[in-house]
Amino acid sequence: MDGYPEYQRLDLSWVSEGVLRITINNPRRANALDAVGHGEITRVWRDAEADPRVRAVLVTGAGRTFSAGGDLDWVRNLAEDPQARTAGLREARELVTNLIEFTKPVVSAVRGAAVGAGLVVALLADVSVVAKDARLIDGHTKLGVAAGDHAVLVWPLLCGLAKAKYYLLTCDPLDGAEAERIGLVSLAVDDSEVLDKATDVAIRLAGGAPTALRWTKQALNSWLRTATPHFDAALALEFLGFAGSEVQEGIAALQEKRLPVFQPGSRSA
Repeated sequence: MDGYPEYQRLDLSWVSEGVLRITINNPRRANALDAVGHGEITRVWRDAEADPRVRAVLVTGAGRTFSAGGDLDWVRNLAEDPQARTAGLREARELVTNLIEFTKPVVSAVRGAAVGAGLVVALLADVSVVAKDARLIDGHTKLGVAAGDHAVLVWPLLCGLAKAKYYLLTCDPLDGAEAERIGLVSLAVDDSEVLDKATDVAIRLAGGAPTALRWTKQALNSWLRTATPHFDAALALEFLGFAGSEVQEGIAALQEKRLPVFQPGSRSA
């Protein structure tokens, strides 16, 4: 890709004139995002913003999975290294704000699992096209930290406070069909149709009036900007939790493939 830095965890290609495809590509780890991948999915929006050839973006995952979220080694490093935690908080905020301030239309094509930072990208896309049997999971509280990232910012706006509280507190997974029913995503289609449908939408948007589309997006995203104080509070509480004891049990449970057992009355700090 002329004009772009070399990416290790992302593949960039042109779907058609004006449509940039960003593919999260770490298939051996279900497209999990390690420190390198998280940094790249944060920065790529600035690179695409600066490219006048880009009129719309299609973002997807390699193979049959969108993204399994944060790589466990990276998550463990956040819990153990204060400097990594500080840098991680800053980058997590930039991922969300870069997406909100990105002026061009973004379409996500989601198959399989979308978790963590992958779910951030999937749901902050302007149009989200998901497989009916996709699994959307916000697992923060199961990990032992507050639901930060995008969750407090956008879930109540998309599906209402009652549904947001239920799924963010319980970490229950949603399939794509249910996510569409409650308004969390734009469209749910059969798995075999996801990429074609998302590509069609991205091509249509790339062919639209660019200024009108960008200004409409800018105005609509004002709803997200007004919720920035809620986002900042949630993100700060999430990363405060990475310094506590509950996240250690959450990480151990993930490693051992079991349910976490949190002690009654335990505190995160």
